[in-house]
Amino acid sequence: MVNKKPSINIREAKKEDFSFITELMHEALEPYYGGDHRAHARRIFSTHISGGKDQIGHFSFEQKMFIITVDDKPAGMIHIVGKRQGTYKISPLIAQYRGKLGLGKRLLEFAENYAKNNGAREIYCTVAELNNLALQLFIRNGYIVAGRSDSHYKSDITEMMLYKLLVSPDFDEKFERPNISVHPLEQSHEPQVRQLLLDTLPKHFRGIDSSWVEALLQGYRRRDSRDVNLKYNLIYVAIDQNNNVLGVAGATPKKSGRPIKIMPFIAKNLPTFVVLLTDIPYFLKPYGCKLYIHITPNVEETIALQQHGWKLDTVMPAAYHENHITQQWSLDISREDFMRLIRTKRRYLDLIKDGQKTLEVRVGYEHIRTIQPGERIKFCSRTQVVIARVRSVRKYPTLADMLKHEKATRIIPELPESKVLEVLREIYPPELERLGVVVLEIQVSSLTGEVYIT
Repeated sequence: MVNKKPSINIREAKKEDFSFITELMHEALEPYYGGDHRAHARRIFSTHISGGKDQIGHFSFEQKMFIITVDDKPAGMIHIVGKRQGTYKISPLIAQYRGKLGLGKRLLEFAENYAKNNGAREIYCTVAELNNLALQLFIRNGYIVAGRSDSHYKSDITEMMLYKLLVSPDFDEKFERPNISVHPLEQSHEPQVRQLLLDTLPKHFRGIDSSWVEALLQGYRRRDSRDVNLKYNLIYVAIDQNNNVLGVAGATPKKSGRPIKIMPFIAKNLPTFVVLLTDIPYFLKPYGCKLYIHITPNVEETIALQQHGWKLDTVMPAAYHENHITQQWSLDISREDFMRLIRTKRRYLDLIKDGQKTLEVRVGYEHIRTIQPGERIKFCSRTQVVIARVRSVRKYPTLADMLKHEKATRIIPELPESKVLEVLREIYPPELERLGVVVLEIQVSSLTGEVYIT
């Protein structure tokens, strides 16, 4: 006998749902939040039943409550609050049934579509850190952890703040990585680096002049000593296909605890900023256990920092310039779950996730040459990440030689074989192809193939 598939629907809350909602909220929220949850339920339920217009709050303009049903029986709820600032808040989302029915995911998608249809640019929520099931639900569905607050709603309970941008594809494309690569500084780059530093840094940091730049470069020339007492520097540049310097990052390993200070960190545009955030941690992993950066990020750069797992440590008013607040962000690169991250376009990421694209082709950058069989790698677009395991690594002198031995349809399944070499050469012009070609054979298993958010 074939089991009947349950009927799952989402509808507006009705008067007869009152008892279900009050008891559900009390039971689900009591472990993590202080206050009278039944009274809270009565207040927001009454607002919803009265038409959804918030007559009390001065920031919100509407409150709506929806019930998810399984075979017409209430199985969960979501309450969403429209804010005058063009955002929506989820407060709360509760699903009684978990597992294969995916009720939480359905409620999230419903809320996001509702918010989008009402012109919202962002949706957000808070979740108790101890409520791991709920926290992972939001993270798996694209929500970014923005911060944490100890004893926020209840003593000794840490509350996590999360958000998700409800943006157009045009906004997503701002974060996409064009053909930009990161390399250790070469002497030929120095004139461009000097100019970029002098044109950019003085806007937010006092004391930046030609002598400061020269001291930075002298520290780089001492890098082979690996002696932290000599204050050696590591410098990396982000360049385009024409060898134009688009960004620069300087790193100074420290003595105590092996932290690494990254400053300067400059990018001419957002894609370059994202490229540096992506690649620098893997260049620096052999030198220390934690990275920290002093920076004055804008909104989009802040989003990129959060998406890549950086944490805001502190804000320092007038630390480097009397008119600016400098922020310190940090990234722990010693964690066992810290993995190499390789950026790719969303369409390729989907092919990796589906198991159609099983070969990833790169040129022999320093951080690519060190990849080993068995290593787990995060392949990511702007928001989505697929974790894959490297089955084997093969190296070739040229792209043409590589294609004599590797199946083109495993590299770009959507293209005819005759077009694959053409596309690869557009990505890797001759000066990059000379670095050598590295082929990663990858596999996404049921264990590692879930979609995560960085």
